[in-house]
Order: sequence, then C-alpha cells, then structure tokens
Amino acid sequence: MSKQEEAGLILKLYELRREDTMRKARDWFFREFNPQTFAEYNAAMFGEHSGHIRMVVTYWDMAAALVNKGAIDLEMFNEATGEQFGVFAKVELLLPEIRAAYGPQFLKNFEKLIDDTKGGRQRVAQMREMSKSIRAQIAAAQTASR
Repeated sequence: MSKQEEAGLILKLYELRREDTMRKARDWFFREFNPQTFAEYNAAMFGEHSGHIRMVVTYWDMAAALVNKGAIDLEMFNEATGEQFGVFAKVELLLPEIRAAYGPQFLKNFEKLIDDTKGGRQRVAQMREMSKSIRAQIAAAQTASR
C-alpha cells in the first residue's frame, strides 16, 4: 500500500472519530471514565455509558488491527495520533481481569500496537500519571470553589 493510501486510511479513521456519537463517547471516556478496579469497569460496562466504552475501545482495537496487519505503517500512525495511549492507560492494568471475564482476545490488537511501539508501555504509564494529576487538579479546584 502506498504512503498516500495509508494517509487516506488515517484520515478516514480521524473522520470516524469526529462523528457526533463517537465524539460524545470519547469525551465521556476521557472526562468521566476512570476505573480503578474491575468492579468499577464492570459497573460502567453495564451502566448507561456501556455503549461509550465499547465504542471507544473497539474503535482503537480496530485501528490497531489495521496497523498490525500492515495497512498503516506503525510509525506513521503514531505520529498522526497519540490518543490511543490515553485510552489504553484507562484499561491496561485491568486487562487480566477483563480478559478473564470477557475472553482472552479482548483488546489483543490494541495491546500489540502498544507493545510494538518503541516506548509504548512507558507512554501509556505517562498518560496514566498525567490523567491522575489532571483529575487531582480538577478535584482541588472544585473543593476550593465551594
């Protein structure tokens, strides 16, 4: 596949992320979804935002499959977007329990993409720490405004 065709796929993936329902799902996922335990993850999976979770994580697993199978170059993909690291950071530590409950293939493409990326796990860990810091700052600001 030519670089132009790969670029076209990346742009198509970007267009999918801009779709209204997907944009709402991504917004909720990053602002509100912060599971620290499998029980919290599961409660969300069976709650009103189940569709949002499934939409976001399966989108990134699908995008990762395109990279893993060679339709999009890994380096080009990672240079075009970084959101995948933040998404993976939300579920990475819970994957063993999620897979035990929902099947061993859950997010395997996504995990392979992260592992194939130089420093991928480190970027995920950095995103997780940054997310914690942002949540703490928001909580402190909310407490101060009361």
